[in-house]
Amino acid sequence: MMQTSIPALAVSSLSAGYGRFDVVRDVSLDVAAGEAVALLGPNGAGKTTVLRAIMGLVRHRRGSIRVNGTETTGMPVHQVSRGYAALVPEGRRLFGNQSVEDNLLLGGLHLRRDRARVAGLLDSVYELFPVLHSYRNRPATALSGGEQQMVAIGRMMMSDPAVMLLDEPSLGLAPLAIEAVGKALLRLREQGRSLLLVEQRVDLALEVCDRLYVLTGGAVVRQHRCGDVDPEGRALIDAYLG
Repeated sequence: MMQTSIPALAVSSLSAGYGRFDVVRDVSLDVAAGEAVALLGPNGAGKTTVLRAIMGLVRHRRGSIRVNGTETTGMPVHQVSRGYAALVPEGRRLFGNQSVEDNLLLGGLHLRRDRARVAGLLDSVYELFPVLHSYRNRPATALSGGEQQMVAIGRMMMSDPAVMLLDEPSLGLAPLAIEAVGKALLRLREQGRSLLLVEQRVDLALEVCDRLYVLTGGAVVRQHRCGDVDPEGRALIDAYLG
């Protein structure tokens, strides 16, 4: 795992929400370059709000978000998505009637003038998910849930972001598909990618990630190195998840 002194992502004292209400309050977390970090917590804890705030999709009340040392707080979504951060949302949100490859190319739309770079990124997606190359001309709706999640992850890769955000990538998938997604995330980490993963499955988070934060009631209540989580720590984390 390659790391530099500047974090890939640094969230400091973030408060954000919808309308007049804060969903997360005074949240601080960081992801080192080349590190995978999990954000765990019960439903309604504010995990998705943190990801959406990083992308600029949720109003920031207070605090700072920096990607590779650049302040992105207040940037419009289209600017954040141009190499700073990319999100695999819960439910994938693919264009079902478009082909697999068209869905992937949409992720690299801002790079379209650099054809060589786009082609290289597309090759990296197909290297990680060979099945998608075979299915590249099929509509996304013709794929299984696990294969659609591969497309969503590939679309994220196509923007070549400094930090990759994933919201519940295992949700609704069969066990074999969850295993395939876990292996893909491990490969991305081994390639030096920086990941922030929101996940309900503690076993997947512990397998893929270097560290984890537990969020409940809109605030970070614990953090651990994944390699240090013993059965007692696992039971405590499970208790927070409800």
